[in-house]
Amino acid sequence: MDTQRVLQMLLRAVGGVSALAIVPVFMPRAWMAMCHEWLGLGPLPEGPIVEYLARSTSMFYAIFGGVLLLLSGDVRRHARVIMAVGGAILACGAVLLTIDLRSGLPTWWIGVEGPFVMAMGLVNLVLAAKVWAKAGGALG
Repeated sequence: MDTQRVLQMLLRAVGGVSALAIVPVFMPRAWMAMCHEWLGLGPLPEGPIVEYLARSTSMFYAIFGGVLLLLSGDVRRHARVIMAVGGAILACGAVLLTIDLRSGLPTWWIGVEGPFVMAMGLVNLVLAAKVWAKAGGALG
């Protein structure tokens, strides 16, 4: 399978999963509380900022997923943007790892979220750079 196709599939997989974050934007608060407890995080704290952050973060992920899906339509044409997005995702993963460690999240969460996001960003960056170079782009 060629690099372009792998990158396209990766963007569509991550974009599709991220776009599903639209559901928590509109789900009842009781469902959020149930998910919070199911994840082993205890009762969902009360207060408007908790709901605001949960819903607005979910909306951001859903929008980001839509952007990835759009970029996946022509990875060769959008390779430079995908490289930038890959770098941003890589940096975001490092920040998430730091936040997770400081926030006292469960070990399984810390071991999965930041490292996974960093790996996704790195793979995005490397594949997009290969597509860009193959298309005749200069990487310097």
